[in-house]
Amino acid sequence: MWVATPLRTLNDMTSEQPRADLGLIGGSGFYEFFDQAERVSVTTPFGDPSDDLVIGDVDGRRVAFIARHGQGHRFPPHRVNYRANLWALRSVGVRQVLAPCAVGSLRPELGPGTVVVPDQVVDRTWGRDHTVYDAEGPVVHVGFADPYCPHGREVAIRAARGAGLEVADSGTLVVINGPRFSSKAESAWHQQAGWTVVGMTGMPEASIARELAMCFTTIALVTDHDAGVDGGEAVTHEEVLAVFGRNVDKLKAVLRSALAALPESEPDDTAGCSCRRALDGITLPFALPG
Repeated sequence: MWVATPLRTLNDMTSEQPRADLGLIGGSGFYEFFDQAERVSVTTPFGDPSDDLVIGDVDGRRVAFIARHGQGHRFPPHRVNYRANLWALRSVGVRQVLAPCAVGSLRPELGPGTVVVPDQVVDRTWGRDHTVYDAEGPVVHVGFADPYCPHGREVAIRAARGAGLEVADSGTLVVINGPRFSSKAESAWHQQAGWTVVGMTGMPEASIARELAMCFTTIALVTDHDAGVDGGEAVTHEEVLAVFGRNVDKLKAVLRSALAALPESEPDDTAGCSCRRALDGITLPFALPG
């Protein structure tokens, strides 16, 4: 049972403010990760995050959690304040983020319950705030050729296999705007393009993390075949929730294992991780938090 201590804001804190080096973005059910935790209200230049941060220990690691859609799932995918969520995490020290999400499969062989750890993403969203660098000042162009942290992906793949789950260790996540599901024609287009899974929350979450020089890893749980895949019919919200509910305990086990295995020090960029070097040599229009 999660027990909250009294709410504090970052403005109230001095050197005793709670800190975390690992971040978790997910559904409100993940509050159960903590036996005891502290709720922290964070103010950002981009408005309020989806919810207060919850900071506590998970198997000896200091973790900050935020409910992507807020408590009660009150924000639809296109209304999530992705900028504020990631800014808030960075402001308490987070530099590595795991971001589980529910997705539809675009491949018949990847059925419900499969975990996909994508290595690429296609952004088909619109109308969202896609960058933290939209104010007047030096223009900031951040590399995004490889969207996800290689160390985080490796850890997530090992954790999912260790939990006995079917795992796809690569693939492309196409992110649609939602909140509606795809038409059969759209799904066919996505399949013909060779993409792997479809979701609604992966962007601009991943690209904003890169803009803030944070390691970011998506762990996608397949809840259904997308419309028309393998003869499937229309996707329903009830179906997605039911499959996610049946697999959420396994997903939590994967996340616990992955959080414990993430490196405690900054990954070595010579070994393939350059996430936290993403801003090297770039003049920023403002200082980053944390």
